[in-house]
Amino acid sequence: MIDYSKILNPAVTEIKPSGIRKFFDIAATMDDVISLGVGEPDFQTPWQIRKAGINSLERGRTKYSANRGTIELRKEISRYLNRKYGLNYAPETEILVTVGGSEAIDGAIRAIVSPGDEVIIPQPSYVCYEPITVLAGGVPVIIETKAENDFKVTPEELKNAITDKTKLLILPYPCNPTGAVMEKEDIEALADILKNTNIAVISDEIYSELTYGESSHVSPATVKGMRERTITVNGFSKAYSMTGWRLGYACGPQELMKEITKIHQYAIMCAPTTSQYAAVEALKNGDESIENMREEYDRRRRLIVTGFNKLGLTCREPKGAFYAFPCIKSTGLTSEEFCERLLQEKKVAVVPGTAFGKGGEGFVRASYCYSADHIKKALVRIGEFIEELNKE
Repeated sequence: MIDYSKILNPAVTEIKPSGIRKFFDIAATMDDVISLGVGEPDFQTPWQIRKAGINSLERGRTKYSANRGTIELRKEISRYLNRKYGLNYAPETEILVTVGGSEAIDGAIRAIVSPGDEVIIPQPSYVCYEPITVLAGGVPVIIETKAENDFKVTPEELKNAITDKTKLLILPYPCNPTGAVMEKEDIEALADILKNTNIAVISDEIYSELTYGESSHVSPATVKGMRERTITVNGFSKAYSMTGWRLGYACGPQELMKEITKIHQYAIMCAPTTSQYAAVEALKNGDESIENMREEYDRRRRLIVTGFNKLGLTCREPKGAFYAFPCIKSTGLTSEEFCERLLQEKKVAVVPGTAFGKGGEGFVRASYCYSADHIKKALVRIGEFIEELNKE
């Protein structure tokens, strides 16, 4: 009998499964569950984008592309980033098309981090940064962002986290799960601390198109002194509702992108060709679709935030992405207890804040990429749950 403990990599076996999936798996076994758990747009990929993908198949465009992605797509990414955010990247040497933004993050971390290097990760944040760092042999250094600071990284927090072993800072804004954004002055304050260091930055901007109110997205690489150290990660999943197409990209200085591309060459070869042709159409003619979806998310955002606050679950206004992050401390339950009981007793699925780091204790994540009717029904059930808790 083979002993798998002698075969498997301890760095992998010691990583906990995603805390997000736990509640999805339980909910999948139950009837009449209302889920606010999935971070996936409920819109179909806009028709003109789907049509471009279909046309590419009908024309037999099913071969490998260049490792970096088709030059046509890289040129469109360059134009898009310039007109939207004032970024300038050379299509030939500074842009890499990847299998989703996740591959871009993985490749960037692996290209930069050596065993023992420290990586500063603000939390609560998306679940992949810490385990990928561990798999690269790096040491995660967690900044627990605070609700009173709107879950932004402060200059003091960054300064205190830096040591002589610091190699990388991750900036996950707009943020999943908190909905936080970093304004230009916030990024400038961090840039002032990073100057004269050899610390690189990964800016995960997958939600860059989804900001609300007066908060428009500012890409860190546009701030003085940041371009030379920043890898900008983005993709098509969220803004264009193209989650299943699995397409993202990384952009940065040629010296960094050359090494990230090596990893991509050997591990992936190239991103899906059909998705690349669809993405060209998305970048050329997708602005109106993005705006229509963003406006609908904004309506849902106001609905869910108002609803949570009326129920006594304090919820700060999320200024980006499509998640609310209400505080459930008033219930006396932990995040895990709240989510388990809400699912079992009222059949509503939300995600415990602790799935996104220890700093998420006392909060839950509720996605508003669902219809208004769906959100209203969930809020009614959550209200009943809170009322029953108060009687205990």
